[in-house]
Amino acid sequence: MRFLDHIDACNRWTRPDFLPWGMAGEILGWVRPPFAEQIVAASTALKSQSRSGFALEHFGPGLEVLSWRVTDLDPSARDDQLAHICQQLHEQNILPAPQGERYPVTPGRRDQARCSIDRAYAPYFGTRAFGQHLNGYVRGRNGLELWVARRAADRRNYPNRLDNMVAGGLPHEADLRENLRKECFEEAGLSAEIADSAVPVGAISYCRATRAGLKPDIMYCYDLELPAELTPVCTDGEVAAFERWPVERVMNTVRETDEFKLNCNLVIIDFLIRHGYITPDDPDYFELVRRLRSPLP
Repeated sequence: MRFLDHIDACNRWTRPDFLPWGMAGEILGWVRPPFAEQIVAASTALKSQSRSGFALEHFGPGLEVLSWRVTDLDPSARDDQLAHICQQLHEQNILPAPQGERYPVTPGRRDQARCSIDRAYAPYFGTRAFGQHLNGYVRGRNGLELWVARRAADRRNYPNRLDNMVAGGLPHEADLRENLRKECFEEAGLSAEIADSAVPVGAISYCRATRAGLKPDIMYCYDLELPAELTPVCTDGEVAAFERWPVERVMNTVRETDEFKLNCNLVIIDFLIRHGYITPDDPDYFELVRRLRSPLP
């Protein structure tokens, strides 16, 4: 196994498997064709009440778009319409239950959101999802050591797998600093003062197909140097345990196994590059640097 294998695993999708959807010429996400038809069917009742709704438009062979005709609605009304459609699809056992956390629906940046959608439905609609991942580390006698989290056995995704010390989603309109404080306290018991010392070190992007749909994700990354005497303690039940590993052990685990949650590998690879543990002598060095910021559709 190579470091590049993890980047490959996070960037597996095929353009013909998805249809773009959006409004007023803007692409807001990507959906599988069968799901596009289910969205259109669920929005039929809405179109009988107003001019808004979803429709499939054909522009030639292989050129099909799921068009959302809601340009006359404000973002709040768009939220309501999407929520109504998702509720219908949930009642038909097509979508899971909502998670109660809103994510932006945007053609680009978070501040360009045209509306919002429940977090559970973002991959089904192929909308961009944003998150924050933090590597906590200590300068020990023998070099750097990283705090590694073991995810709880009851987690919906990747139970019992290894994780970054702190990682979480970034809800719609949430302030990055405040959200990082929240995640640091919930997942590692860190105070706001300690969380504020985290250093923003860049972002990672990737796009992959899942059973649910498409995940074009952006993760804001942080480094946090911690005192040797501090031990993180989870306060929300998402982490079963923390261990402090020499950076070489973390490096070997990422390179040789799939024990870490899939996207956490990328955050660690970025850390290893920036701290000089993966060097230009590695034959994949340039590819790793380039592809940690994969273009999003």
